[in-house]
Amino acid sequence: MIPVLQAAFLGVLQGLTEFIPVSSSGHLVLFPKLFGWPDPGLAFDVAVHVGTLLAVVVYFRREWWAVIKGFFTSFRTRPSAWDRWQRLSWLLILATIPAAVVGVALSGYLEDHLRSVPDIAFFLLLGSLAMVAAEMLGRGVRGLPEVRLRDSASMGLVQIAALAPGMSRSGITMSAGMVSGLGREAAARFSFMMAAPVIAGAGLVEAVKLVKDPPGGTAAGVLAAGLVTSAVVGFFTVKYLLSYLRRGSLLPFALYGFCLSFFILVLWAVS
Repeated sequence: MIPVLQAAFLGVLQGLTEFIPVSSSGHLVLFPKLFGWPDPGLAFDVAVHVGTLLAVVVYFRREWWAVIKGFFTSFRTRPSAWDRWQRLSWLLILATIPAAVVGVALSGYLEDHLRSVPDIAFFLLLGSLAMVAAEMLGRGVRGLPEVRLRDSASMGLVQIAALAPGMSRSGITMSAGMVSGLGREAAARFSFMMAAPVIAGAGLVEAVKLVKDPPGGTAAGVLAAGLVTSAVVGFFTVKYLLSYLRRGSLLPFALYGFCLSFFILVLWAVS
């Protein structure tokens, strides 16, 4: 069992890196290894996933309400006559399908074969290169109401890569959206809204495992620390990152990924 302060630190880390394009899964694997901390356990993973899910649902609560209403009213309207919320509801569903299918099919393989330190460094580097490419090739200015089928399809397909620890889900999907023609903020908003069903699905899969194979026991304070810190930090991370992306670029995050991957490989080589 991990101490409450460690749980709070990992919750802060999850809240930051789930949305900042630097890979939450990679950081959550690396930091306990770096500090020699014990595995926080499956129950804790579920708690921090719930925290970041709450963050993205609360922040986009108005958009989610409109999207949910749009989904149900879309059945009463021809697709050619859908409004932006009806259309957005189906585009979000489309974007979620590829990662959901592949994630269920390959979850065991990914957990067993792609969690080594060199793997994480490689995917960090690959994600950083994708962000550099997006800044060089992306000249889009379209906003969230103007998301198209090709944007949703491309962002949904590249989200498969984010199943590998070290590959930033937000980074790779934002990059795809920018190359497809969306502006940075619009790509980020769609990416973050895409995150809700993905995070919920990951949390549900872990929760099912938890029910089938209950752990020896995790203190309620540890779970609460992880959930609360990941939710609060995740909410403000989304808020300030969207504000930053109105004028700022992805290049600082790409530079961080390059430096971190190099640092990881050096530590791995000398250890």
